[in-house]
Amino acid sequence: MSTPRWTRRSRTDMARAVAADIPSGSYVNLGIGLPVTVVDHWSADQEIIVHSENGILGMRALAAGEQPDPDLVNAGKRPVQMVAGGSYFHHADSFAMMRGGHLDYTVLGAYEVSAAGDLANWSLGDPKKAAAVGGAMDLAVGAKRVYALMEHTTRDGRPRLVETFRCR
Repeated sequence: MSTPRWTRRSRTDMARAVAADIPSGSYVNLGIGLPVTVVDHWSADQEIIVHSENGILGMRALAAGEQPDPDLVNAGKRPVQMVAGGSYFHHADSFAMMRGGHLDYTVLGAYEVSAAGDLANWSLGDPKKAAAVGGAMDLAVGAKRVYALMEHTTRDGRPRLVETFRCR
């Protein structure tokens, strides 16, 4: 049996690779956890419009040393700021954007991904964090292109890329 010839990529490298793959002018939703770190890797010359399912269009990461506004957070409850021209709106309108196919890309985390491209997600189990998958289902079917940004094994080494899902 031969050893696979691949190199483990850091979480930062994975986020950077996804950011590089999304062209300027795109409308993008970034999921909770690792996916939201993609925002840190777009260059200043890229015009990426970032959406959050809690009703934000045109959000950006906080700059170094910038004080957060406690009333301005993304769907994962992470403090964010707005780009010039950004907007807030009711989450029902946000879901209409997602379901209506108005997002070019979505970057989601996943518990597992099957060989058929099916996504399995989960509750975070922490009452201080987002309660569950939120808009993941709507994003997975509404975005023109979906990235599952995740580590390919669990902490105990089990694969997250599977032939089919196992019932638990």
